[in-house]
Amino acid sequence: MKKILLFLLVSVMTLGANAQFEKGTHYVNASVSGFGIGFSNGNFNMGLTGEYGYFVKQGWMLGGSVGVKYNGTGSFQLKPSFRYSFVENGLNLGCGVQFEHAGKDANYIQLCPQVGYTFFLNKYISIEPALYADFALSDFKNGTSAGLKIGIGLYGKK
Repeated sequence: MKKILLFLLVSVMTLGANAQFEKGTHYVNASVSGFGIGFSNGNFNMGLTGEYGYFVKQGWMLGGSVGVKYNGTGSFQLKPSFRYSFVENGLNLGCGVQFEHAGKDANYIQLCPQVGYTFFLNKYISIEPALYADFALSDFKNGTSAGLKIGIGLYGKK
């Protein structure tokens, strides 16, 4: 039974990524993030993010995102980023540098690594869960958070 489940899991993972990660592909994503996880306090934490990317080489995407987050007060985020997607299985690794405006006296520059997976529903639409961390470079205690985000991605070529 364990062998059958392992075989099915590996089969699903290898079916996920097709030609969507090739050079010239455009990417748009809308995601919900946070879900209450943070290092600084126990406040509720929820965010919405919009992302655009362009695959400059097979597997390599350059992009950027704009987001808002609520954790007791509102904040605005702006982030250029890159991501590498493994064509063989849909796993992706990314990193960005984010500016977060979290109030009158709270501006953070954050290093933002993430690891995620791309589940293709069809050739163009995917569901993309990811684990992320936003490490504040200046005020680690108040400006650092980590969490899970779930997004819907659209892939296409012009």
